[in-house]
Amino acid sequence: MGQKIGFIGLGLIGGSIARAIRQYFPDYEIVAFDKNKETLALATQESVIDVAATTIDDNFHQCSYIFLCAPVSYNTAYLKQVAGYLHEDCILTDVGSVKTNIHREVEALGLEPYFIGGHPMAGSEKSGYVNSKAMLIENAYYVLTPASRAAREKVDRYVEFVEALRAIPVLLNYREHDYVTGTISHLPHIIAASLVNFVRDTDTKEELMKNLAAGGFKDITRIASSSPTMWQHICLKNKEYISRILGEYIQALGKAKEMIDREDEQGIYHLFDSSRNYRNSIPASSAGPIKKAYEVYCDIIDEAGGIAAIAAILASNNLNLKNIGIVHNREFEEGVLRIEFYDEASSKRAAELLQKFRYVVYER
Repeated sequence: MGQKIGFIGLGLIGGSIARAIRQYFPDYEIVAFDKNKETLALATQESVIDVAATTIDDNFHQCSYIFLCAPVSYNTAYLKQVAGYLHEDCILTDVGSVKTNIHREVEALGLEPYFIGGHPMAGSEKSGYVNSKAMLIENAYYVLTPASRAAREKVDRYVEFVEALRAIPVLLNYREHDYVTGTISHLPHIIAASLVNFVRDTDTKEELMKNLAAGGFKDITRIASSSPTMWQHICLKNKEYISRILGEYIQALGKAKEMIDREDEQGIYHLFDSSRNYRNSIPASSAGPIKKAYEVYCDIIDEAGGIAAIAAILASNNLNLKNIGIVHNREFEEGVLRIEFYDEASSKRAAELLQKFRYVVYER
């Protein structure tokens, strides 16, 4: 038996980390507590965890790591309960996307020698253990925010552990972390939720906006389907930075409105041109929240077997599909099939094959 790892909370992120540990360190003992007994039963049945704890008890003795994976408000409350199970070589960590609050509580409780904050920058609009998967954190940035009294040896050990789970460790000060994530993660979720509610509140009686909503609206609002409880906690715990960032973003929207009001052609063009250039400058290999999609769009005739024929061409040439579906808006001339691949080489090969079979193909 290898090291012993404890989890307080086994949702999407906690479950995914536990699965990754089980995959790469099958001899490790994993102990988990979660309020949802069905979650614990499923994790035990799948052999992801070895011990299902009904309370935070002596099962957590002698853990090498204890992961706090509950919503951010609860993680802070759990600190006192796990304090008695910490020992010199134990690393206490969390996975929350807000760090300032828990670091301050760690300092107040004198737990700094044990604590290294953690935030795997991976996720999904889906929540809960049932949606967890080991590959969720693979190639994702995993931010570490060590407490001021955490030993360098512990930080180095955690960095190596994150790398062994195939994630990419990044060391940040916890205040810097909260400002950065407030801008690139928390703000987009607030924008998405506000935009969805704006459409709901201003829609016509026939719900034309809802029924005509196309790809652009669905893309930008996908994250509005995330857990409301989680985002409620995040907004309340990172309110200082989020309020400041929202104020600055509202000013930016105000400037856009002013340009449109005065018909500032050059300013409007620059708004879209500069954003396009910056967005396109994000490397294809980025491990951040925005990843390049390798897509091919193909005209498809509306007849039985149309999709099957295309799939057969690709399968017979050993091309693995990541996703496939019909684009429901009319951005293109006719109905279009969107095919997504795992890498650029596959998407280029697919485009060549489909063109060879006289399909009209659009690469983007």
